[in-house]
Amino acid sequence: MDEAERRRAQEGAEDAQARLDALLAERLAAGSVDGSAPSRLPGWSVGHVLTHVARNADGIVRVLLASETGEVVERYPGGQATRDGDIEAGNARLAADLVGDVRATGDRLRETWSAQTRWDGRSREVRGVEIPVVDLPMVRWREVEVHTVDLGLGVEAADWPSLFVRLELRAMEMRWRARRPMGMSGLPPEALVVDPRTRLAWLYGRTEISGLGPAGVL
Repeated sequence: MDEAERRRAQEGAEDAQARLDALLAERLAAGSVDGSAPSRLPGWSVGHVLTHVARNADGIVRVLLASETGEVVERYPGGQATRDGDIEAGNARLAADLVGDVRATGDRLRETWSAQTRWDGRSREVRGVEIPVVDLPMVRWREVEVHTVDLGLGVEAADWPSLFVRLELRAMEMRWRARRPMGMSGLPPEALVVDPRTRLAWLYGRTEISGLGPAGVL
């Protein structure tokens, strides 16, 4: 990812965060944020999703701060177990605390990467794989857009910005091809005839397409 792409992803992530913050503020004022309510993710409540979004921001801040001094650190110290434990520990908080956590951590992330001078580092992910720090703004953009839909608070895949859909479709289609036998790399016809947002939601495992099973990409 070059400098222009990184800045574009940062702007997209910040816009997605602003839209999520506005949605949550509106719903909180109306008394319709219930952390114990089921989200659209199996086994996860709304509180689980909101806590995950907040801890995701914390993890990216951790990596960015370390990268400034040339360190490579785990985005979630302790790996998957710590990540899952933090989400479980935070999911049952009051609605106002959940919403405030999402806003505060999003603000801190924006402030941190606005001041970032080094983007040449690496981030150690939960499965031990390392990715370039410069890719993290796109990671964050994806997290916020997708999990906003997962909350089930009125935002749908149909609301995803066109640029986000175009960029992510390209990335997800590459993942699809990487998992197919040679000579069978194209998306199935049933996926190609639906609108791009539905196709992307299917690749994410967030919707079904008639005639197809799960995409199996994530």
